[in-house]
Amino acid sequence: MSKQKDKDLPSADVTEGVERAPHRAMFRAMGYDDADFSSPMVGVANPAADITPCNVHLDDVADSAVEGVEGGDGMPIEFGTITISDAISMGTEGMRASLISREVIADSVELVAFGERMDALVTVAGCDKNLPGMMMAAIRTDLPSVFLYGGSIMPGEHDGREITVQNVFEGVGAVASGDMSEDELEEMERHACPGAGACGGMFTANTMASISEALGLAPLGSASPPAESDERYDVAERAGELAAECVREDRRPSDILTRESFENAIAIQVALGGSTNAVLHLLALAAEAGVDLDIEDFNEISDRTPKVANLQPGGSRVMNDLHEVGGVPVVLARLLDAGLIHGDAKTVTGRTIEEELDHLGVDGSVDEDVDFLKPVDDPFHETGAITVLTGNLAPDGAVLKVTGKDETQHTGPARVFESEEDAMAYVQEGHIESGDVIVIRNEGPRGGPGMREMLGVTAAVVGQGHEDDVALLTDGRFSGATRGPMVGHVAPEAASGGPIALVEDGDEVTVDVPNRELSVAVDDDEMASRREDWAEPEPRYDSGVLRKYGVQFGSAAHGAVTNPAAKRE
Repeated sequence: MSKQKDKDLPSADVTEGVERAPHRAMFRAMGYDDADFSSPMVGVANPAADITPCNVHLDDVADSAVEGVEGGDGMPIEFGTITISDAISMGTEGMRASLISREVIADSVELVAFGERMDALVTVAGCDKNLPGMMMAAIRTDLPSVFLYGGSIMPGEHDGREITVQNVFEGVGAVASGDMSEDELEEMERHACPGAGACGGMFTANTMASISEALGLAPLGSASPPAESDERYDVAERAGELAAECVREDRRPSDILTRESFENAIAIQVALGGSTNAVLHLLALAAEAGVDLDIEDFNEISDRTPKVANLQPGGSRVMNDLHEVGGVPVVLARLLDAGLIHGDAKTVTGRTIEEELDHLGVDGSVDEDVDFLKPVDDPFHETGAITVLTGNLAPDGAVLKVTGKDETQHTGPARVFESEEDAMAYVQEGHIESGDVIVIRNEGPRGGPGMREMLGVTAAVVGQGHEDDVALLTDGRFSGATRGPMVGHVAPEAASGGPIALVEDGDEVTVDVPNRELSVAVDDDEMASRREDWAEPEPRYDSGVLRKYGVQFGSAAHGAVTNPAAKRE
């Protein structure tokens, strides 16, 4: 006689009672049996695809999670969803789909979990937008959930040094300026990405994976094991077991996510030198969770949290290097000892951050010869890596990652472009000059639509030797691999009539990091006159998914969400 299922579980709607015989017949066709019907139904959301190395191995990762669910006496049900390769779509029209994919992933996982009456979730993620999309779905459903990252790629090797895809993007600019041959670029291309996994630096995927630990949605230590390692599959199996445990203990995202957990997430982002995209995604996650989080909070937390890691793109090391010295928990332990995170914030294991660090035996210590991870009292930078700028060009804020000179004060003439393609052509043709401020507009959440990342342009600028003397600002986004004085997320965006829409060629623009200012030297009367002549641009697409989500996106200042319940204008 099999055990009886808790009638309060959602899956009882489709497995219990005489009237559900047809439903059970459908399950039996897939190999499920009476023991499964009496167990909690755990969905394993899997965005595996041959579209990107970030996701190409996720079927194997999901298989390990399924084994864990079974080992935890759960009923695993694997289902799929989409992914977009940010790196492959970068610099193309297709990049407009990237941020939209975050919303589609969240929508699709929420729909399947709701429609199929699941009791819990293991949300698997590989490429950049998978991670926030999966976490958003867990928050919306509020089912017992465990977040499972697919792991990062190992670094490649070229000319005796480790390289990533970032180096290849920057090599394109170096070829354009004559500083690298096409043959060398081809050689780098062949060796930069040696296997499966997300891009290896502290780019968007690894930033969000690290944040998943700090938020408490993923077990500590789960972010850093490489994609193609036995440890990654051990992490996956444990995630499945833990999801079944979360059902039994009725442990849900709403029990974990608080203002304190989001402050912890920002602290780990800025301490590691994480991607600016995490600002957008954390604002979106907080909005979905009903947690009060404002873009200015990033300044407050960055001011008090030093940057202690020297990882790409600003530094030299990758996620695997961090893994080899203990991973994200080592950094969390250092921040906890310094009183910079909330140790009493809960995690998916049922223990607090502090208790989990004690459970793992992590005290923040590393070998003396580790040169890319510093103590909190002797950091690489006294403040964290994320800065939010405001001013008459960005009344609602703009985001900059400080990866080099942390006292950037740049004033120069605006070179205005209405699209990424126009700016890229200008840069590749060698027109940029020291002091320029490249302005790319109509690339925001609505205007793009989709708020494209612009690693192609920023990497070309850096590759031509202008990392410190040319600034770039946009209402679009940057890749996690971007470095230099590049300001994104300018809000309000141009398509909504933000001041960036009114900038003209030659206007003097100032990027002042110490004073947190992004401004244009045009007086209010002149701006008002220009506004009278401004007309809202026509949407780039008049039908289909890009039109639909373009209309629905909210401001980048609030996470660019599309969920009406979470949206703030």
